[in-house]
Amino acid sequence: MSAALAGAVDLSALKARADAAARQPSRPAAAEPGAPTSAGDAGGSEWVIDVTEADFQAKVVERSLEIPVVIDLWATWCEPCKQLSPVLERLAKAANGTWLLAKVDVDTNPRIAQLFGVQSVPTVVAIAGGQPVDAFAGALPEPQIREWLTTLIEALRDRLPGIAAAEANQGAPEAEAEEEPEDPRFVAAEEAFERGDYTAAEAAYQDILNAEPANELAKAAIAQVRFAARAEAADPAAIAKANATPDDLDAQLAAADAELADQQVDQAFTRLIDSVRRTAGEDRDRARKHLVDLFELFDPADERVMKARRNLASALF
Repeated sequence: MSAALAGAVDLSALKARADAAARQPSRPAAAEPGAPTSAGDAGGSEWVIDVTEADFQAKVVERSLEIPVVIDLWATWCEPCKQLSPVLERLAKAANGTWLLAKVDVDTNPRIAQLFGVQSVPTVVAIAGGQPVDAFAGALPEPQIREWLTTLIEALRDRLPGIAAAEANQGAPEAEAEEEPEDPRFVAAEEAFERGDYTAAEAAYQDILNAEPANELAKAAIAQVRFAARAEAADPAAIAKANATPDDLDAQLAAADAELADQQVDQAFTRLIDSVRRTAGEDRDRARKHLVDLFELFDPADERVMKARRNLASALF
């Protein structure tokens, strides 16, 4: 699920750490883990770089005064990261300076992860003008990532001078040549989703999954489409109704969707776990399945999901 960052993030702690490191005796450039190379850092491009706590100020904060910097917070053990990172790297190279991709290994740079309140990886944070402006978590389908980036660039074009300069320097034929063709199956599914035809979107993603059962992007997209359809049809008064009628399972399911849409993740999970405890038979299975479907919207390593899974197991057994 895509969610904008709430509140300002104080970058002063990392800046102080970087300043302190700068006062230490100099070492050969090759010894610096995040030092640029002739190939341009991570991914062999100047628009895809590795970032550490020591160089975060110079590589991210200062660069974000000119162009947006998209931070990819990842870990070597994270399977969804292995799907998302190559997509971001390819899009950053194709953008050719419109925005910069900064890759951060959260295991070796825990302060950066703490700074942004990262609860699961992958998490992607956009920085502009030295401040976070938007973020999302999980390995989204490429069409959604492209849409997110387009919205980001359009919102910041008049505020960051480097965007227009980069676009002016890009030759149209060259830019088109660098872009790889999109998977037409995902394009069709995304177009159906954008026009609100959730039935067609789910069917298109299901066709992909039928052909490629291991396609995690299609699996995640189906969960998102199903939730979007339910959330759009949800009654705004669903939460109040559910609180007033705890034994009404339909009300509890609708209220959980409404809470999740409002970023009240723990509340939604707790509501459904309580429903599992109160019910039996078919109703209990409905509550359990609805909760498991909501889990699919998140990274499996998300602490909120892991906690809810443990509580669900306790409620069932």
